[in-house]
Amino acid sequence: MKLSFLNQKGGVGKTTLAVHVATVLAATGAKVLLLDADSQGSALDWSAARQRAPAFAVLGLPKPTVHKELPRLSEDYDHVVIDGPPRVAEVTRSVIMASDLVAIPVQPSPYDVWAVKDVVELVKEARIYKEMLQAVFVINRKIVNTAIGRDVVEALATYELPVLAAVVCQRVAFAESAAAGSTVVEDAPTSVAAAEIRNLVKELTRLFNEQEGRDHGKARNRKDANSGRVGQ
Repeated sequence: MKLSFLNQKGGVGKTTLAVHVATVLAATGAKVLLLDADSQGSALDWSAARQRAPAFAVLGLPKPTVHKELPRLSEDYDHVVIDGPPRVAEVTRSVIMASDLVAIPVQPSPYDVWAVKDVVELVKEARIYKEMLQAVFVINRKIVNTAIGRDVVEALATYELPVLAAVVCQRVAFAESAAAGSTVVEDAPTSVAAAEIRNLVKELTRLFNEQEGRDHGKARNRKDANSGRVGQ
């Protein structure tokens, strides 16, 4: 799975989600590459702040050639998680073309809902070349015990992309773990915050697997159709 976190608006939690998702995927025994495509290098900074090496590789590649270089870089990995840049640029387009699944983090505010328009348009453009490209919204930093998250789901409906059921809430634990180059999954594995991340990974993985199953089915149908023509 090649999964990217993208949004032109800064501060929506792309890096936080990327490092946490990579951590959960690596905990399953999978080989994971976290690709930092943001020139600010937040994921690289997180890795440098750790007291021990992460359970996955972290590589910086803030270039508009991600889609060209990733096939070679990802050969030895089961999953690639990409932390995208905080603005729409050629790097963003390249990250989208390199992805199987684009996750767009959205904070529950009107500003965030408005800000996703450009990324959604880039996804639509990319689907001309990658028909099976998936994209979803992830509600991040939802305020606990409020209805704001539900309101933002309704507002996002105009973009015609699905909103994941898994929601990640605003919690101090995320900031505290980031400062130490860690994650809530490592520091407090039985916490509500860790459960939210695992639910997010579970839903993202299910979507990818379902899509891959459909792709294999289409490829098999094409092969059968071609075999039928050859035999005629």
